[in-house]
Amino acid sequence: MLLAEDDRAIRHALERALTLEGYQVTAVADGVEALAQAHRSRPDVLVLDVMMPGIDGLQVCRVLRAEGDRTPILMLTALVETADRIAGLDAGADDYVVKPFDVEEVFARLRALLRRSNGGSFEAPKEEDKTPTGQVSVAGLRMDVQARRAWRGERELELTRTEFDLLELLARNAGIVLDHATIYDRIWGYDFGPGSKNLAVYVGYLRRKLDEPGAPALIHTVRGVGYVLRED
Repeated sequence: MLLAEDDRAIRHALERALTLEGYQVTAVADGVEALAQAHRSRPDVLVLDVMMPGIDGLQVCRVLRAEGDRTPILMLTALVETADRIAGLDAGADDYVVKPFDVEEVFARLRALLRRSNGGSFEAPKEEDKTPTGQVSVAGLRMDVQARRAWRGERELELTRTEFDLLELLARNAGIVLDHATIYDRIWGYDFGPGSKNLAVYVGYLRRKLDEPGAPALIHTVRGVGYVLRED
């Protein structure tokens, strides 16, 4: 694991906690060293603070994604506005934790990211599915699970790891309302409770990438329950 955090106390505390949890941690204090270390050691997962001197965590994320690096990235941020979180997702981050955080939440999110990077959290195809295991097709949406690519019509969608996993889960269960707890469990491996805005942020961002002028919406909110993918 590569941990980049400019606050010395937080960095040392997280490094100790993660090491005790069983991770092999390389900890750095700024974005420049984070990029250099990411290129040298090729970590399995990155934990990046958003606000660092020199190059911030968002720019580190953008550079790695532009290079084609798909390593899971968890962002640490003191910014609580939805627009700030969306900026992180737009930069290519897979998940985020808002400071001050509970270290157990960091552990849970890291476990979920690593499971997904190893292909361990996808919904198995139903017996009646006629498409190959690695293909999903519904309502003009096509997904190649093995290549991790998705299209709506002829337009390819640029999706982060978490967005892809969420869209795949909804598409494999098209027409079925999935409640919040089920989605949290399948995608994050942890239910963050009714007060969490995490799922709503990801659904909103995914909708912006899916929706087209004049085309029917695909992801629908079922108030008080969850979400469903269908073409109305």
